[in-house]
Amino acid sequence: MQTSISYETWSSRMIFIFAAVGSSVGLANIWKFPYTAGANGGGAFVLIYVACIFLLTIPIHMSELLIGRRGRLSPIASLARIAVEMKVSPAWRYIGWNGLVLSIMVLSFYSVIAGWGLAYIPKMASGQFTAADAETVQNIFNQHLNSPASLTIWHTVFLVMSLTIVALGIRRGVERAFKVFTPLIFLILLSMISYAIYTGSFMDGARFLFTVDFSKITGTVILSAVGQAFFTVGAGACAIAVYGAYLPVNVSIPKSSLIIVGLDTLVAISAGLAIFPVVFANGLDPAAGPGLVFLTLPLAFSQLTGGAVLGIIFLILLVVAAMTSTIAIVEPAVVYTVEKTALPRSISTFIVGFLIWVLGLTCVFSFNIWKNFYPLGFIDYFSEMTFFQLFEFFAINIMLPAGGLFIAIFVGWKMTAASTREELMLSDGLLFRIWRNLIRYIVPLMIIVIMLANF
Repeated sequence: MQTSISYETWSSRMIFIFAAVGSSVGLANIWKFPYTAGANGGGAFVLIYVACIFLLTIPIHMSELLIGRRGRLSPIASLARIAVEMKVSPAWRYIGWNGLVLSIMVLSFYSVIAGWGLAYIPKMASGQFTAADAETVQNIFNQHLNSPASLTIWHTVFLVMSLTIVALGIRRGVERAFKVFTPLIFLILLSMISYAIYTGSFMDGARFLFTVDFSKITGTVILSAVGQAFFTVGAGACAIAVYGAYLPVNVSIPKSSLIIVGLDTLVAISAGLAIFPVVFANGLDPAAGPGLVFLTLPLAFSQLTGGAVLGIIFLILLVVAAMTSTIAIVEPAVVYTVEKTALPRSISTFIVGFLIWVLGLTCVFSFNIWKNFYPLGFIDYFSEMTFFQLFEFFAINIMLPAGGLFIAIFVGWKMTAASTREELMLSDGLLFRIWRNLIRYIVPLMIIVIMLANF
């Protein structure tokens, strides 16, 4: 049984932009971008990353919005409806299924990491990091990871907070949340950058991010930049497609995509400008990897005047950003459940949320009681990967780019030029031809190369 969701649309273009930007901004911007840039040469990485944003993610982002608005249903149902319209195989709906499974898989580990941020707020506020040395910070982090109860509690709290907003619906829940959250993200980033300028190490951070050493551009750096570009915008996950289903017909998809992806990129770079000056001011390593946020930064904050307050502000930014993207990532699964079961949105949200919570427990246990358990240990390539690492690997390295690849093929080759031009509200001019050539040739080729290189 399918129920149209077209009865509910965004109340304004500005609200849609707020929601779409907020949905793109998440842990990939605040947690992953700074440490990935730090580990991959700073400016060299940023240059490749920005190029990938324009060549890959914006064309796919436009395509997902196009699919959503054309179909006016969940991604799965929208793809099926468009396939009928274009007289092609209904099997193309499995792109939507890939996105649905991907969203549940991503949130199973995403909510655990976001829970770390929540857990660190009371730790920072209580003074646990005040004047702490590297060993103390490491011990606090290890104690947190070694406690299944603590990880489960914060994983649960984060999911309940996020899914409560989703359960309230677009107008009563999602719109109201993004009216507050999206401006708050930019306000916090601005205040942190202002503090970084005040500390005197701002230029060190800026030089690290914007000075390009071409000798550092390697295959690894390119792959990392492409992966980050996909992950930060969620290109290929079909999450933005469901927001496109709520998009009024008079809103320009190309302009919206440029604004949304541009602001998302601005947030990621701003996070680097806020974080790296603090790191350099304390003589710490910008290439600290995934521990940058939970190990290096607490150590840096502990050495600064007013560092505890700055640390709390940063953690609030991390959690809010994670929450905005969680709201978007879970939306396709919730909408599809409503369509198939006709259950109220609140109950559908609970069903999807419970599945994510249970899968999240496998990620929780990956850091403690199951840290030496490797589910696919009988395969050499996965012989030392926990549930957490497997979910992250399959989601980011396989399912996300595969989703982007098949979206590009479907929109570029299975939908007619006239139908895509109509939905994009473009004439048969230069801009449309650039987008169409990118989505038909450049995007699929680059994604295939990336996927092969990951193995």
